[in-house]
Amino acid sequence: MLKVCGLSKSFHGKKILNSINLEIKEGEIIAIIGPSGSGKSTLLRCLNLLEVPEEGEVLFEGTNLLDPKTDLNQVREQIGMVFQNFHLFPHMTVGKNITLALKLLKKMDDKSADEIALNLLTRVGLADKFDAYPSKLSGGQKQRVAIARSLALNPKLMLFDEPTSALDPEMVKEVLDVMKELGEGGMTMAL
Repeated sequence: MLKVCGLSKSFHGKKILNSINLEIKEGEIIAIIGPSGSGKSTLLRCLNLLEVPEEGEVLFEGTNLLDPKTDLNQVREQIGMVFQNFHLFPHMTVGKNITLALKLLKKMDDKSADEIALNLLTRVGLADKFDAYPSKLSGGQKQRVAIARSLALNPKLMLFDEPTSALDPEMVKEVLDVMKELGEGGMTMAL
């Protein structure tokens, strides 16, 4: 599904990733581990080109993401990303955070997009938060909304960048439960 060959990335002259090779097969769950500052987040961000590597290849289902002819938006629809700090739009309701990509990228009508959002919120245990704003949610709830938002486009691969690190200890379990359910359902994941 995803293959990385010779991937390297530097910031301000310091090499963060040095000739990384990895392969993720469909249905696999891989954990990227290492100390703080070792490049884990950078690697995840390179997998969907939120960070552009200086060297190497990133192949998703045979498509080279670094090829200038590749439609990155189309590829990114298939790779969901959940960020450490949620990255929800604070001026939009939970429902609108989830439906935005469906309406913009899939040209979906409001009713269809809302139905998908509500189904996803039900799946993560937050159906009652559709009209709430992110400021009214706990950290664990925000992260579950972020997961629902990433699932809205029905991705084939999910990337999780330290999804529980910004949470209070009592909120970690609810996020891990959702991730466990995704894994049991066959979702390919890198975390």
